[in-house]
Amino acid sequence: MKQFIKYVAATVVGFFVIAIILSIISILSLIGMASMSSNKPKVQDNSVLVINLKGSITERTKENPFEFLTGNPAAKATGLDQILTAIKNAKENENVKGIYLEAGTLVSASPSTLQEIRNALIDFKKSGKFILSYGDTYTQGSYYVCSVADSVVINPQGMISWSGMSLQTAFYKDLLDKVGVKMQVVKVGTYKSAVEPYILTEMSDANREQLTTLSSEIWGEITSAVSKSRKISVEALNTYADSVISFADPAAYKKLHLVDKLAFSDNVPSIIANMMKIDADDYNTISVSDMAAQTTNEPKDPSGDIIAVYYAVGGIVQESTSSSFSNESEIVGKDVIKDLQELAEDEDIKAVVLRVNSGGGSAYASEQIWHQVMNIKANKPIIVSMGDYAASGGYYISCAADWIVAEPNTLTGSIGIFGMMPEASELMNNKLGIHMSTVNTNAHSDMGNPTRPLDESERNIMQAYVNRGYELFTKRCADGRKMKQDDIKAIAEGRVWTGAHAKKLGLVDQLGGLDDAIAVAKKKAKVEKCTIVNYPNQDTFFEQFMKEATNSDSYADAKMQELMGDYYTMFSNIKNVNQRKGVQASMPYYLMFNL
Repeated sequence: MKQFIKYVAATVVGFFVIAIILSIISILSLIGMASMSSNKPKVQDNSVLVINLKGSITERTKENPFEFLTGNPAAKATGLDQILTAIKNAKENENVKGIYLEAGTLVSASPSTLQEIRNALIDFKKSGKFILSYGDTYTQGSYYVCSVADSVVINPQGMISWSGMSLQTAFYKDLLDKVGVKMQVVKVGTYKSAVEPYILTEMSDANREQLTTLSSEIWGEITSAVSKSRKISVEALNTYADSVISFADPAAYKKLHLVDKLAFSDNVPSIIANMMKIDADDYNTISVSDMAAQTTNEPKDPSGDIIAVYYAVGGIVQESTSSSFSNESEIVGKDVIKDLQELAEDEDIKAVVLRVNSGGGSAYASEQIWHQVMNIKANKPIIVSMGDYAASGGYYISCAADWIVAEPNTLTGSIGIFGMMPEASELMNNKLGIHMSTVNTNAHSDMGNPTRPLDESERNIMQAYVNRGYELFTKRCADGRKMKQDDIKAIAEGRVWTGAHAKKLGLVDQLGGLDDAIAVAKKKAKVEKCTIVNYPNQDTFFEQFMKEATNSDSYADAKMQELMGDYYTMFSNIKNVNQRKGVQASMPYYLMFNL
């Protein structure tokens, strides 16, 4: 009898669980169908585009099903692609009269991303429409963007963070020592500092040199841009930073021309109305997503010609290691290879723009992607547009392109290679009390065994292997850039350069953003009218939900990202270090920009 009741109870519980799951799926399906069937939002007359500068700005907009279900802040991010599209559409739409920038806390946004948004806003102003910015407080990054506005307004008790640029990297050697793990490193490149966190406790002189140069160049770009917009000298801006003007009386900001007006947030509607010369109740607002949606589902150009924009974003890996629950992206070698093959074979695609935003990763996967770039190049033009990073493996997959476009603040180069093996004999033998006995058939059958260190001959074997990888990497760069290999080696050594510096060195052809790269692609493909199509296709809301519903790691990853902010990247790279197969072409992963 007890057994019977047990089975009945289990059946009833199972029935209810299935019913709940099916109900959720049905609701999500209805939401998805409703969103697909709904018309794009109408842009009313006297509209103002509202851009919220807060949270994270990622390369592409990515719908996350768990944002809807949990309201999890870690799931929320705005795509750079969506922001740029919204600004472009606002410029061209006669019903949009201006842009309102609402400054907030930018949790994650690199200098190059902010630079691309800022440039889009400068282009928007060519239409004669206004830009207003308001903030209770301005982070340094949001002020950099908002300084382009016709009027910069701050709360009478607000703050502008303005203290200069800081680059920070974390080191784990002491932590590894405490647990009894050593990292055995072989590398090529004096400046190849991606391995330093595991073997040092502070920056090497070479790494400090390159980071000093990088921070100075990026800060120079920022101060030059703000100086031009606000008509304040660069010298004065640096004086303000040195004096930590962040803590000054807000009235001083106006006196020093950092802002135009002090006002509370409830005064913003009347300020906008005055700029539009209408009554305060007569204007409408439109969001970034609704403004960007104005180009959704537009008919293809009658010519049938397509310019493909392929997004290669994140660390380069052979197999996926992340979940779509987080905002982390990856360049998964086998998937990208398949996608690029299809782009090469599609006759309607007249040119490809490869949008690279990557600090590198697997040298093997980078080589395979390079091969596919060459395959496309044999059939049609391929142009690279560099985002925040196109360094190490990111540069490897870029170097063969017909033309390379980078933002001045892009971090690129880092032409170097390394291999890393953990050695945990201290942890195993002395701390855990685990001892291993091994029988080998050959001299090095257990090479790479983490319970013993590499011997001298094995280190020499690994070093020779890495050296061959470096020779190949520099040859790929030399062939792609039409330079001598020795000239590439002279600027390689794993050193990271800004896009502006890389152009002077011949690693980049042109400074600009994605639109500039698309313009080059059209010119090289000899097409005037065409359809711009973004690849790879992104999973729908429902597809992402079904994937993540069975992924127990997803929620944990998202919560960690929520709690750790910028430090999550550092954590995730430690977590995934054992999944890095083969030699790596990576830049220092752990740079945290104080903007």
